[in-house]
Amino acid sequence: MSENTKSTSKARLYDAFAVSGKALASGKRLELLDLLAQGERTVDALARAAGLNLTTASAHLQTLKQAGFVATRREGVRIHYRLAGDDVAQLFALLRKVAEAHQAAVPAARDAYLGEDTAVELSRAELRARIAAGDVVALDVRPVEEYRAGHIPGAVSIPVEELADRIDELPEDVEIAVYCRGEYCVLAHDAVRLLTGLGRRAIRLDDGMLEWRLSELPVDASDLT
Repeated sequence: MSENTKSTSKARLYDAFAVSGKALASGKRLELLDLLAQGERTVDALARAAGLNLTTASAHLQTLKQAGFVATRREGVRIHYRLAGDDVAQLFALLRKVAEAHQAAVPAARDAYLGEDTAVELSRAELRARIAAGDVVALDVRPVEEYRAGHIPGAVSIPVEELADRIDELPEDVEIAVYCRGEYCVLAHDAVRLLTGLGRRAIRLDDGMLEWRLSELPVDASDLT
């Protein structure tokens, strides 16, 4: 193989790699990956959750599909999207951690989004142990469709926007361990602030369902608890 041929082949290879990088070069596409890490969704559902119109959501999803990050299935007239594999979820999780470690703007943006609180955090291992011991109630504050797609075994589902009205469904004599989509999900932070403001003892999982799945811990996809 000549040097020119090698050079051309190398350029094609790196250009192929760059397609993946370009697909990730959009905050809204990363948000769509975050949503799909929770489970399969239709275009309509993704557009609503990400605050996009259908045309824009579809365009972003097509870019992700062309890069091989998402796959689809058709059910009648509806198209359902899902992540192409766990490696995509791993890439997404790693990208966020690398950005936080090396971009000065990320921690400040994270803190501004999640807000400040004094909640005690616990690890996945600690949460599993405490659920097994029965001295904590795990509370999933994600939307119901995400809970149904997969949740921590034994967790109770109360979406954060319903929590104030449904707080009486939670026992008063047990600590509430709240979790949501992942380490950068604001829903659990909002829920802990609400619960503690109403006099309940609340703590928070230090990451969320994305990291739980990637750790290959048990996941329940049964009906609502």
